[in-house]
Amino acid sequence: MSSGTREGWEPAAAPVEEEAARAVAAWVAAGCGLFGGDGFDFRGADFSGGDFSEAGLLGANLAGVSLVGADLYRADMQGADLSGADLTGACLVRTNLDEAVLAGAKLDGADLTAASLYGVDARGASCRGTEFRGAALLEVDLRGADLAGATVLENSFKVRVDGSTVLTGLTGSVFGPVRLVGEDGTETELAGLELQRWFTGRGLQVTVLAPGGRPLGAGDGPSA
Repeated sequence: MSSGTREGWEPAAAPVEEEAARAVAAWVAAGCGLFGGDGFDFRGADFSGGDFSEAGLLGANLAGVSLVGADLYRADMQGADLSGADLTGACLVRTNLDEAVLAGAKLDGADLTAASLYGVDARGASCRGTEFRGAALLEVDLRGADLAGATVLENSFKVRVDGSTVLTGLTGSVFGPVRLVGEDGTETELAGLELQRWFTGRGLQVTVLAPGGRPLGAGDGPSA
């Protein structure tokens, strides 16, 4: 995939912060090349439909920014603040989202295939119909998140959920463990066959995988 602006594209709204606005304007005027936005404050912008593939957005402030349908393929967004951002239908394939903040973000219908999410705060995020195939979700906080209809496939799925996390229609296969947070804040780790029973008991078609990627069998212990 190539990086650069799509032909004729320009942001529907520029960032409020002047330095960030100038950087975006210069990039659009150039019409091609990698976008370098590490550390910039892009709040107030509407980047819907933009091509930010392979962009550098390390530590950028994208809180509340609209990125509907944007292409963020292989973008480096480690440590970025995407709280409340709208990423509906966005391409986040192989995107680095380690240590990013996705609290309250909207990722409905987004494609996060093979993306990296380590240490991510995704509390209250909407991920309805989101593709997580092959993505690494490690130490991801999904309390209050909505994953209705989302798809996983051989995912590392070391996540934290609670009673308000919506998993209706979640399908696919994962490696655990999952940490279930109770109303009193206590955490229960679910792994192996115990995690499989937890998924099955909620009517979810999610297969828990043993090390090596095979489905769990009766001979596997509860923490396999």
